[in-house]
Amino acid sequence: MLTQFENTLDVTVLEPKQKHPTIFVRFDELNPGEALTIHNDHDPKPLYYQLLGERGNIFNWEYLEEGPEWWKVRITKKKDGENEESIGQMAAKDIRKAQIFKKYGLDFCCGGKKSVKEACLAKGLDVIKVEKELQDAEKNIAINGSGRPVEYTKWSLDFLIDYIVNTHHNYVKSSLPDIVAYAEKVNRVHGQRHVQLFQINELVKAINNELTAHLMKEEKILFPYIKSLVAVKNGELKNFSASFGSVQSPIIMMEMEHEMVGQNLTLIRELSNNFKLPEDACSSYSLLYRFLEEFEEDLHMHIHLENNILFPKALELEQESKK
Repeated sequence: MLTQFENTLDVTVLEPKQKHPTIFVRFDELNPGEALTIHNDHDPKPLYYQLLGERGNIFNWEYLEEGPEWWKVRITKKKDGENEESIGQMAAKDIRKAQIFKKYGLDFCCGGKKSVKEACLAKGLDVIKVEKELQDAEKNIAINGSGRPVEYTKWSLDFLIDYIVNTHHNYVKSSLPDIVAYAEKVNRVHGQRHVQLFQINELVKAINNELTAHLMKEEKILFPYIKSLVAVKNGELKNFSASFGSVQSPIIMMEMEHEMVGQNLTLIRELSNNFKLPEDACSSYSLLYRFLEEFEEDLHMHIHLENNILFPKALELEQESKK
C-alpha cells in the first residue's frame, strides 16, 4: 500500500512570476498518491483552473484553511488508474449529496456518468465551490451525523426491483393521468395568454406515452431477467434463457429512454420558468405546476436507483454468472 507523502510550499515568499511555475514543478515531482500543500495570502482558485487545463483531471483539490488572512490547499496527485467518481456514483453512496447536485441543477440520474468537474464545466458552474460543499457535507456528516441515509447499494437486487416498482412505478402510473388531464385543461383555458402551455401539454403527452411503454418493458422483460440472475446466484434456479442475449442490450435501451424523458422534463421546467406561476394562474394552473415539480423530483430518484445502482449491479451479476 502506497504511503502518502506530503510536502508544503509557502507561496507568499516567491516572486509573483515564479509562483505558478514553481507550484507546477513541485506538482510534477509528486508520485501518484502524494500531495503538495500550498500556503497563500489569497484564494488560489485561478491555479485550480490552470492546473486542470494544463495537467488534466489528475489531482484532487482540498481547502484546509480559507482566509481571511491565509489560505491552505492540499493538492493530491491521483494514483495510477484512479478514476474520479461520477456524480451518479456519489449519489448512490450517499443520497444526501443529491441535494447539493439538485441545488446547482446537476443531473445525477440521466447525466449521472459525468464527474463533478465535467458536470460543472458543462453548465458554467464554479467547480471549486461545488466540490467544497460536497467536502463540507462529508465533514458535517462525520462530525455531527446527519441521519443515516438509506443504503440502497446494500439491498439485494430483487428487493430493490420490488421497491422501485411498488414505490416509483406505481407513483408514475397513479400520477400521470392527473397530470395529463390538468395539462390539457390549463392549456385549453390559459393557452391563448400563455403560449408556452401548448408545448408543455404536448411534452406531458409525450412523457405519458414514453413512460407507459417503458415501465411495461421493465416489468415484463428486464426486471424478471435480473430476478432470474439473483435466483441463479442464490441456487434457486439453474438454467434460464433470454431473447436479448446480454442484459446490457435492454439496459442501454432503458437508459436512452430515461434520457428522453429527462430532456422533456427539463424543457418543461425551462418553459415554465422553474414552475413560476403567472399572476392570473387559477387553482388548476397551480396544481399542474405542483404535480409536475413533484413528478420531476420522484423521477430523478427513480432513474437514479436504476441507472446508478440497479443496472451496474445487474451487469456485474450477469458477468459473475458466466464464470
